[in-house]
Amino acid sequence: MKKQRTIMGMPVRINVIDKNVTSKDFSDVFSYLLYIDEKFSTYKKNSEISKINRGEIKRKDYSLEMKKILNLSRETKKETNDYFDININGALDPSGIVKGYAINQAAKILKQKGFKNFYVEIAGDIEVYGKNEKNKKWNIGIQNPFNVKENIKIIKLTNRGVATSGTYRKGFHIYDPIEKKPANDIASITIIGPNVYEADRFATAAFAMGEKGIEFISNLKGFEGYMVKKDKMAVLTKGFKNYV
Repeated sequence: MKKQRTIMGMPVRINVIDKNVTSKDFSDVFSYLLYIDEKFSTYKKNSEISKINRGEIKRKDYSLEMKKILNLSRETKKETNDYFDININGALDPSGIVKGYAINQAAKILKQKGFKNFYVEIAGDIEVYGKNEKNKKWNIGIQNPFNVKENIKIIKLTNRGVATSGTYRKGFHIYDPIEKKPANDIASITIIGPNVYEADRFATAAFAMGEKGIEFISNLKGFEGYMVKKDKMAVLTKGFKNYV
């Protein structure tokens, strides 16, 4: 059964192959994602993150989930040599970690319900489990950053997450905290990781690194990457071919 909704201003798609799935199962996942949007959206005036940025909520009063995301962000900053930083122009913007985190948590909800074959996707970032309706690994397309109507690669995944960072979808929305400017040195970078939360946070940082981002991913155990440069040439990690 497939369901789709727009949450966080992005298309959310869920596909559960297991036959015992019900509409309520989908509703539970969508409700959780709406809760995340209400808490972390920098576009909503009454979200917790917006109130924090206006100084209306003190640190001691942050919600447990907010504290968790801020701690994860600090860990990621350290792991990426400061290339991941949610402090932008004096405000907190955890967008580079929240989407992957939300997808991963949504997948955990489905796993806790006993489902074994499904995917959860938000705007191209995906976590997959088990097999598809043909009892094969899930086929995931990597968009061409120069023509989003076509895929430049199809990868085959199971029990993994994949995330892509690039300026071709939402413009210059990724910040390079080292050079203190919008990141735009490459066209896109796609990361395969143990789950989409891990893939998403490192994709954001690797994109900010520019062309050296693929080397950073190459040195991360359990991760593979596919980078498209501005000259339309692709550079990939050694093990990426195992997923094609």
